[in-house]
Amino acid sequence: MADPTSPMLLLGCDFSSRPTRRKPVLLALGHERAGRVVLSRLERLQTLEAYAAWLAEPREWVGGFDLPFGLPRELVCTLGWPTDWAACMAHYASLSREQIRAEFSAFCDARPVGGKFAHRATDGPAGSSPSMKWVNPPVAYMMHAGVPPLLAAGVQLPGLWQPAASLGAPTRVALEAYPGLLAREVLGKRSYKSDDPAKQTPERLIARKDLITALEQGQTRLGLSLKLSHAQRDALVDDASGDSLDAVLCLLQAAWAQRRHVAGAPLYGLPPGLDPLEGWIVSAAWPG
Repeated sequence: MADPTSPMLLLGCDFSSRPTRRKPVLLALGHERAGRVVLSRLERLQTLEAYAAWLAEPREWVGGFDLPFGLPRELVCTLGWPTDWAACMAHYASLSREQIRAEFSAFCDARPVGGKFAHRATDGPAGSSPSMKWVNPPVAYMMHAGVPPLLAAGVQLPGLWQPAASLGAPTRVALEAYPGLLAREVLGKRSYKSDDPAKQTPERLIARKDLITALEQGQTRLGLSLKLSHAQRDALVDDASGDSLDAVLCLLQAAWAQRRHVAGAPLYGLPPGLDPLEGWIVSAAWPG
């Protein structure tokens, strides 16, 4: 168990459904005190096996993960899948990516142009892609690869999944995060990243610098400031893919959730009225 006098380990995860040495799963690790989020280090996990092994290690943490934790209720009901979240995820995990693509493609083909995809309630407030998308970005495959290891490790997903209590087990909490939500608050529609070297422009470099400066100065509604070393700042600026910065944005969302939890808010700041099948993106505004 963690020392109760020590700050909770926080993490932000930039996830890849097919991690490699060039594009690994990236973890931004740190802690928060008095509104300052200190980045301790970045860890790179080059395989899904390494990701699963990290999650299973016996330590306490609260994390923000850049992958969807739920599917649209409309989609699940139309396909006739279980509407209980755990049962739905078990069914989803049993399918191959080819089967997922076939079922989702058939669903979209039966719908009118302009409304092909089903959306979760959180997509509008967060500005996120539908969790059923299998291309550009393939978030459906990210959920397929990323959620089962969380469950296997006994991680709590507030509002969706509470593992059976185990005496002495560490508290590990995963929340669905979305770096674009926080980035757009600062940059608007300006792009700060690209995996395509031809699109890694000076304008995107400047946008990364502006975003990092705003985070360091606490200029977001999260009420948190980011503490970086000079070397860490340079590394975030130099990563033109934006993966390192996305992990840090998720770290800040995890820190916000942990502060809400300590202050007594239910579900680590997620809205109590969230759909227990779809889930909710942490720090996204609740309509009304």
